[in-house]
Amino acid sequence: MKLVSYGLGSTPHVGVVVGENRLASLSKRAPALPLRLREILSAGDEALSQARAVAATGESDHALDEVGLLPVIPDPPAIWCVGVNYDEHRQETGREPTKYPTLFLRIAASQVGHGQAMVRPKASVELDYEGELAVVIGKPGRHIPESEAMRHVAGYSCYNDGSVRDWQRHTTQFGPGKNFHRTGAFGPWLVTPDELRDPYRQTLVTRVSGEELQRTEIGAMTFKIEFLIHYLSTVYELRPGDVISTGTPGGVGSKRKPPRFLKAGDHVEVEISGIGVLSNPVIEESSTRAQGEPKASPGARAVGVGPHGTDESL
Repeated sequence: MKLVSYGLGSTPHVGVVVGENRLASLSKRAPALPLRLREILSAGDEALSQARAVAATGESDHALDEVGLLPVIPDPPAIWCVGVNYDEHRQETGREPTKYPTLFLRIAASQVGHGQAMVRPKASVELDYEGELAVVIGKPGRHIPESEAMRHVAGYSCYNDGSVRDWQRHTTQFGPGKNFHRTGAFGPWLVTPDELRDPYRQTLVTRVSGEELQRTEIGAMTFKIEFLIHYLSTVYELRPGDVISTGTPGGVGSKRKPPRFLKAGDHVEVEISGIGVLSNPVIEESSTRAQGEPKASPGARAVGVGPHGTDESL
């Protein structure tokens, strides 16, 4: 089953994908269900069974291109992103292997959905792409053993962890570079585990304006999904709607020679076999710096190692 978050007017809705390009509205066909996907996941197996029953009818209400697709989870409790989780990317950044995963948080307000524009901020020309597999939590849990971790997964999607590289280098805490307005893309839909089956047998490809720039087998990730769930649930109770974006492979724009940063007019696609294609155009925020806006650190370099000796590409 594929579940989508979408908007009609100012109202959020959830639908199930029917066929290749249509959806059935759960608010119409299962009106007892909540209007937000996170809340449907929180409601548990009975709510998902109702959604499956709607999908099984084969009836639909809208073409996908008639509605505005939102980020799969528009309001996640947390978005955990994993840095340097593929060896090829670790090597291109010059980092040493680590015993534990590199983790940072992205805020929900920085996201866009499938088909919506990613925005290169007026503060920087170093917006980079990062194609990733996103894992969405469906069942809450604390101290989850790895052997039980997959039971807590609601499904999978594509993620583009758009990164403003020079702002990552301002300090060792690179959160600002990962949270610019409308730089993270999430979609097009949530694919449930019974449909995707084995995520490790899937292939991830990132293309910019038709040029393939990243390719990896998902199974090549260093810290696997089971360990990430176990590790994070040791810190706090994972909740339905939490998102884990599992890291990007080698081939990021900042490590190319010359660097390949995103610009207005580019079109970025993150494709994962068994899931689909997340597609987003790129636009400029503005060509004029706003009065009083902070300027780039004078010691920051265009690419490579930042002022504190750490690489910005995560």
